[in-house]
Amino acid sequence: MGCCTGRCTLIFICTLQLLAALERQVFDFLGYQWAPILANFLHIIIVILGLFGTIQYRPRYIVVYAVWTAIWVTWNIFIICFYLEVGGLSKDSELLTFNISQHQSWWSENGPGCVRREAPAAGIAGLDSQSYVSVIGCTLEYRYIEVIHSSFQILVALVGFVYACYVVSVFTEEEDSFDFIGGFDPFPLYHVNEKPSNLLFKQTYLPS
Repeated sequence: MGCCTGRCTLIFICTLQLLAALERQVFDFLGYQWAPILANFLHIIIVILGLFGTIQYRPRYIVVYAVWTAIWVTWNIFIICFYLEVGGLSKDSELLTFNISQHQSWWSENGPGCVRREAPAAGIAGLDSQSYVSVIGCTLEYRYIEVIHSSFQILVALVGFVYACYVVSVFTEEEDSFDFIGGFDPFPLYHVNEKPSNLLFKQTYLPS
């Protein structure tokens, strides 16, 4: 199976997914988005498994990767709905932080063109931790940046799913054809080695 086939394309897709997942993981860590952090971590593990299966000709690992891509697409659709506030979801909720903190996406204060300003809260000016944060001048709202990230993940995952199915089918056909010609069958060797021993046995007991 040469490098011009879907196998090397799948290797490229898995590598691209790893880079995209690592980039996303960094910014989710900066924003303390615990649910996406866990999802990204699991995604990285499964993609590495799929990459290993593709390189080492392990169809079962690629099947696990293909199943995960379907789950990953579903997760990213949920993220898109969350930030676009579809179906009663609110981007200002603490759902992605497991209600542990009130942190939002890192891009909400550090997006392109954003200027972050802090003002002390009225009545408690002596506490530095209590302040209002206003962000102005953003070229693109943070929710759209998150939507773009998730859309890219969905696109790459769908392409990876298609090529994973193709590579698994090719690997399976190659294994079946190898079995058909006796690649895993020990009996041809047994029969080949059996004939000389039978001849010697018969020659021993021939009447002189």
